[in-house]
Amino acid sequence: MSDYNAYRRQQIENGQIFQDFVVDVSWHLLGLAVVQYSSKLYQQTVGESKTRCEIKWDMKYAETGNLCIEVAEKAVPRAGDYFPSGIYRADNTWLYIIGNYDRIFYCQKNILQLLHRTGKYRSYEIPTSQGFLIPESQMEKYAGVIAEPKCSTVIRKTAADLQRAAAELYSSANANPLQMDLFTITENRAA
Repeated sequence: MSDYNAYRRQQIENGQIFQDFVVDVSWHLLGLAVVQYSSKLYQQTVGESKTRCEIKWDMKYAETGNLCIEVAEKAVPRAGDYFPSGIYRADNTWLYIIGNYDRIFYCQKNILQLLHRTGKYRSYEIPTSQGFLIPESQMEKYAGVIAEPKCSTVIRKTAADLQRAAAELYSSANANPLQMDLFTITENRAA
């Protein structure tokens, strides 16, 4: 597998985890039930969700202070045209949800299209995507709702704690060789 394919697969996985997070945040903080479609068929023919919203994780938002709004894409780097996506994708989406684990912006897709058409915002183009960058201060004005779960520190701490806990368990088990069987996975292990 090429490096790009591995990178793309990891980015898709990260995006799906963020989508699941947003589904929970939307329900628990806003009482909004976001129902995502998981199959490619439904996503390509109907839209991203039954709720008619698209969710995007912006992994650079915290460091740049800008939100990256995609307008066109290519699945893989190649010669040729980009295809409309994000806010210009022709689907059932009316709500664009973008952010990170600390701040999530809920903005109408048509407002983002109007902002893009003003030409006031810096454009970007990379081998697989085109779009524009909207500063956080501007997004705060145009988003209908901003959720602030402030979870990135908690997520990092949890991951670190799991690593430490696993290391402690392994150390303890290593002290007694009979317990090392806990760390050996066999296919015929009884449930």
